[in-house]
Amino acid sequence: MELFLPIAHMDVNIWLIVSFGLAVGFLSGLTGVGGGILITPLLIFIGVPPLVAVGTGAAQIVGGSAIGSYAHWRMGNVDMRMAFVLLAGSWTGGLIGVHIARILEAGGHFSLVVTFLYVILLGVIGTSMLIESLLALRGRHGHASQKNRTKNQSILQRLPGQMDFPVSGLRLSFLTPVLLGFGVGLLTALMGVGGGFVMVPIMLYVLKMPTKVVVGTSLFQLLFTTAEVGILQAGMNHAVDPYLALALVLGSIFGTQFGARAGAHMKGEQLRLVLALVVVGVAIKMGLGLFIAPEHIFSMARVV
Repeated sequence: MELFLPIAHMDVNIWLIVSFGLAVGFLSGLTGVGGGILITPLLIFIGVPPLVAVGTGAAQIVGGSAIGSYAHWRMGNVDMRMAFVLLAGSWTGGLIGVHIARILEAGGHFSLVVTFLYVILLGVIGTSMLIESLLALRGRHGHASQKNRTKNQSILQRLPGQMDFPVSGLRLSFLTPVLLGFGVGLLTALMGVGGGFVMVPIMLYVLKMPTKVVVGTSLFQLLFTTAEVGILQAGMNHAVDPYLALALVLGSIFGTQFGARAGAHMKGEQLRLVLALVVVGVAIKMGLGLFIAPEHIFSMARVV
């Protein structure tokens, strides 16, 4: 069944788009990353203009994050105080990021910037997480790794503006989650992701939050960050295709529920391994696209 996308100016198979939503929704509920790391590349691969893929990807995450965060909230996995401090930074970063996206698109550089961001960030983060999760599953964290985590905690504890986060069992400066949120907001606007693929590793390995609380808190924060960016992308850049977003949301609603339930029965190390494998796979796919068939991937990059 073909569906015409008025903003993207193309026809797509509606069942293919729904299956995309189902897959990324499952990933979102399972790991808390929001699914955007898959949605944007998948949409670009099938010919959707990069700016529309980014804007619609951000809007789609709203539906999946709403369902997933509610499921995790009912299980007591959301640190509300941490989430709202993160939002203070992410809303600011999202506003600035949308303006930057508009400037890059006007200069014809947006698609190339998006691809390089995916390859570099996902490659570094995914590889690091893959190595750590494999060592954790084998019970070989290592003395040096523990020493580095202790050093990071010591630095964070010396920053001004210390706050207590009882649900996460932490005490740290509010500046840390504000700056983390700011970076997530920028990534949401520039890459169509919720920023969870950056935020989740930092919350796990730098802030040392419990894995299940990280997933729930990440999804809750993603809900409001992506809602802001989606509205700004639609209003300022006309980059959100409503039919495409709706089809993706329909799939993600069901996928997120399945992911949240599956995650409840998995160990933290297993969740991190799944996330690492997905992140590395996307990075490789995007990297190959730069060399194998860039004219195909970016053929619609300048469509307004």
